[in-house]
Amino acid sequence: MARTEYYGDPDAPEPSSLVVAASAAVTDEQGRILLRRRADNGLWALPGGGMEPTESLPEAAVREVKEETGLDVEITGLVGTYTDPRHVVACTGGEVRRQCNVCFAARIAGGEPALSEESTELRFVPPDELDELSLHHTQRMRIRHFLRGRSAPSLG
Repeated sequence: MARTEYYGDPDAPEPSSLVVAASAAVTDEQGRILLRRRADNGLWALPGGGMEPTESLPEAAVREVKEETGLDVEITGLVGTYTDPRHVVACTGGEVRRQCNVCFAARIAGGEPALSEESTELRFVPPDELDELSLHHTQRMRIRHFLRGRSAPSLG
């Protein structure tokens, strides 16, 4: 499945669905951030994805991290909510979604790093090397909010 992300683009297709999603900013002992290279668009991103009808958002974040990276995580906090209607995602097959994402902070609780069909590469990235990677600016914003370590989550 291919994925094209639009942000504030007047030529973006009109959304046909709304997807509730969760992501996680996971760090290792050295404070490096876990990123995965998406198989669908080649961009680096925090692990995350859509919530299933039978789970909570924190459960979705934990499951998505496990599916995409092989790591078990424990949620430690809330980074923020990301619901900007200017962010539209077009997928193969004609689905055009508006995504509502809740990003959590998490720590590694076990597991071993492993690729999935959704990820072509995993990497723990030092914060000072983030600018060298291709990330959609909405991902960069979530990481920036996480690194600030604010006492209150970002709401948007």
